[in-house]
Amino acid sequence: MVKAVVGANWGDEGKGKITDMLAEKADIVVRFQGGANAGHTIVNKYGKFALHTLPSGVFYEHITSVIGNGVALNIPILFGEIKSIVDRGVPAPKIMISDRAQIVMPYHILFDQYEEERLAGKSFGSTKSGIAPFYSDKYAKIGFQVSELFDDELLKEKVERICNIKNVTLEHLYYKPLIKPEELLDTLHEYREMVAPYVGDVSTFLNDALKNNKTILLEGQLGTLKDPDHGIYPMVTSSSTLAAYGAIGAGVPPYEIKQIITVCKAYSSAVGAGAFVSEIFGDEADELRRRGGDGGEYGATTGRPRRMGWFDCVASKYGCRLQGTTDVAFTVLDVLGYLDEIPVCVGYDIDGEVTTDFPVTYKLEKAKPVLKTLPGWKCDIRGIKNYDDLPKECKDYVEFIEEQIGYPITMVSNGPGREDIIYRQSKLSK
Repeated sequence: MVKAVVGANWGDEGKGKITDMLAEKADIVVRFQGGANAGHTIVNKYGKFALHTLPSGVFYEHITSVIGNGVALNIPILFGEIKSIVDRGVPAPKIMISDRAQIVMPYHILFDQYEEERLAGKSFGSTKSGIAPFYSDKYAKIGFQVSELFDDELLKEKVERICNIKNVTLEHLYYKPLIKPEELLDTLHEYREMVAPYVGDVSTFLNDALKNNKTILLEGQLGTLKDPDHGIYPMVTSSSTLAAYGAIGAGVPPYEIKQIITVCKAYSSAVGAGAFVSEIFGDEADELRRRGGDGGEYGATTGRPRRMGWFDCVASKYGCRLQGTTDVAFTVLDVLGYLDEIPVCVGYDIDGEVTTDFPVTYKLEKAKPVLKTLPGWKCDIRGIKNYDDLPKECKDYVEFIEEQIGYPITMVSNGPGREDIIYRQSKLSK
C-alpha cells in the first residue's frame, strides 16, 4: 500500500512530524521531489531535528529511506545530514538512492545566487539552494544523473561539454569566475565514492515491496501553492509538489496510491515571496510567530522568519482538492490557545466580488480576505488524547474549518512530538 503525505498550502505545514509518526507502521519512506531548499522539523526521543534531504523515516531502524528519481540530490548535504543525526545517537539509517536521481552541482548553487543578485528587487525569494538551475538543466537534458557517475568516458566528455555551456553564461551574463573541467571532474569522482554503496534501482525495489504487501510512504516537500503548474506562479518551486507526482518521482503506478494525507496548519505561514491573502503584520504577526511551531515560526532551512496569517479556507480547499485528499492532518492547533477570538479567511474579495475559488496569480494579488471570527478556547490543549476531551470552542473551530474546506480532518496535532496527535472520526470520511 502506498500513502502520500503532502502539504496543502505554502509548505511548513508539519509534514515531517506526520511522516515521522506514520513511519512507525510503514516499511519504506520515499522523498519523491524537491531538494535541500526546504526542511522538515521533527521532535522525537532523540531530540529536535531539521531534515532537508533525508526522508522523515530515518529515526526508525526498520525503515528503508529512499531518495527517489524526482529529487534534486545534493550529495554533500545528504551525507552531512546522515552524519549529523548519527552523531546525536540515531542508529545509522538504511538509505537507498535512485540510480535515476539527478545531482545538484556546485555551479547550480552559484547560478542561483548570481541570478538572485542580478534580479535584485525583482528576485523570486529563492533559498539559493540551486533548485531552479538544477531543474532547468534536468529538463534541458544537460543534468548529471547518478548512474552517469559510473561511466568514466561519458563523464569526461560531458564535463567538457557542460563547462563550455556554463562558462559562456558566467563570462557574459554574470561576469563571474569560470568553471574548470578538471576540478568539476574531481568533484564528480568524489560524489561517486560517497554514493556508490547506496545506489540502486528504486522502482524495481518499490515494485517488489508492493508485491510483498509492504507499506510505502511518499513524503512531499512544500505544498500545493508552490507547485509550478497549480501554485502561485511564478513564486513557486521548480518541481511538482502534488501527490500525483509521487508516482513519477518514486516510480510506482498511480493507482497504488491509496491514501493521501494532506497536512494543513491551524493558521497560515509562508517563507518566501508571493501572494498571501490572509497575511497579518506587526505585533499580531510577531506574537503568533513567537508562539508558533516548536520554538517559533522560522524556516527549517533558511532560518528566515515565516510570514504569518490566519487560516485560509479558500487556499486550503483548493490545496486539498489538487492533492486528491483522503485525510487532512490539522497541525499546531495548540498554538492558538492564547487568543480570545480567532479570525478565519472564508472568502476573497476581488474587485468587489466575493469568491471561494482560488484564482490565478494576477487576481490573487488583488484579493482581500473576507474574515469570520470564531471564539477562542483560552487554554492549553497539549496532552489531550481524545477529541471529545477538547474544549467546545476548539472542536467548533476544527469542525467549522472542515465544513469550509470539504475534506475530512482525521488527525489533529496538539504538540510537536510524534505522540501529540488526536485521531477523530469525521462525518466526511468515506
